[in-house]
Amino acid sequence: MAPSILICTPILLPVMVKFGVDPVHFGMIMLLNLGIGLCHPPVGSILFVGCAVGRVTIEEVVREIWPFYYGRHVFSLLMLVTYIPSISLWAPPPAVTIESQTGV
Repeated sequence: MAPSILICTPILLPVMVKFGVDPVHFGMIMLLNLGIGLCHPPVGSILFVGCAVGRVTIEEVVREIWPFYYGRHVFSLLMLVTYIPSISLWAPPPAVTIESQTGV
């Protein structure tokens, strides 16, 4: 995923900013898309490594994960994050404030 981030971000980020997309929102969309691509055939490097470690065939694994990818779960999450920016831009309040770290 790191090479894809390093190649795509400098090219796509200025374009997305021109379209008015928040850079953090774009980052979340890109990471979710790249994460889906890592576990999904035909590229699916994580899928191949997991199958080799678990000593199972790719067909067996894909048969089991198929409903999650094409049965509305991952696709719905991707659409929600893409079209509702507040989901990816929401941040919880920090657990530790700067004052408590400095002892003041």
